[in-house]
Amino acid sequence: MRPGDKVICINDKIDADKAEEIRRDFEIWITKDKEYTLREILDNNGIVTGVLLEEVHNFPKFFKLINRFQEPAFAIWRFRKLNYATAQQAEEHTEELVEVGRPAKEEEGQF
Repeated sequence: MRPGDKVICINDKIDADKAEEIRRDFEIWITKDKEYTLREILDNNGIVTGVLLEEVHNFPKFFKLINRFQEPAFAIWRFRKLNYATAQQAEEHTEELVEVGRPAKEEEGQF
């Protein structure tokens, strides 16, 4: 995955023992089965790869584990890349779907 890719959330569950920490760090949480666009991928010092999303912006916080301020990132394993990589390709994909079954210009008016 890379910035600009369209992804779908496949896991929005929060473990009960981490619920308080998640509420403290994230003002906005993700929703299962919702599509998002990757804004940035963070390696978080090799601890866990995280992603920032175009559709979700949270306030930066200081994280002791990585010893810096940054926007809280969602674990990359919570998402699956969609078949189309960019918003432009998604729009083209949608246009293709709309066009299916529509008669070609030379066939128009022959019905």
